[in-house]
Amino acid sequence: MSASRSHWTPVAILLVGCILLGGTHRQMELPLRAPLSSALPADVLGLTGRSATISDAEAAVAGFTDYALRIYEPAAGDGDGPDPSRWASVYVGFYSRQTRGKTIHSPRNCLPGAGWEELSSGTHTLSIPGSEVQVNQYLLQNGSTQALVLYWYQGRGRVAFNEYLVKWNLLVDAAVRRRTDEALVRIVVPVVESVDASLREASEIATELIRPVAGVLPAP
Repeated sequence: MSASRSHWTPVAILLVGCILLGGTHRQMELPLRAPLSSALPADVLGLTGRSATISDAEAAVAGFTDYALRIYEPAAGDGDGPDPSRWASVYVGFYSRQTRGKTIHSPRNCLPGAGWEELSSGTHTLSIPGSEVQVNQYLLQNGSTQALVLYWYQGRGRVAFNEYLVKWNLLVDAAVRRRTDEALVRIVVPVVESVDASLREASEIATELIRPVAGVLPAP
């Protein structure tokens, strides 16, 4: 793709979006088929999960219809005591309807802050039964602490990572199918041994999530 075409692609999407989203007041809002929490495993990587909550202020900014957040930590009776360096978090935010000015916020815009700095970003391929999917991957640092993040967008029969393509599909489906329901799935793990080791751990969690999440979201 030429530099000029690449420059104009986001602009074109925004212009078309203004036209297509003009009819979003006629959108359908389909309910979840099951609670989001039922898609999250009770345990991962030998860690035990507990449900966590998001503050009202954060929820207002996120604008989701529903969410599930689970923190995974060592059980209290493990060995000589829990290792605070071992943990993981899984978040799924569901939006039954997206409109102009009220869409899913990219984690790359939300997580950095409070001392966190993005070190690198890219994509990662997950192998799931019958197919492969690509998800976003990026590395954060806060002082001497590093964390690895995997995230993707899921809904209406798709698992997607490309922000521009996600927006384009949203606009087309709003106009053609009258649907904009979608979920953001995000996994965060600390970097303890190495980035590669953390990527393997996050990937293991991710491959366990995709099909269960699809099962609770509105049917494609």
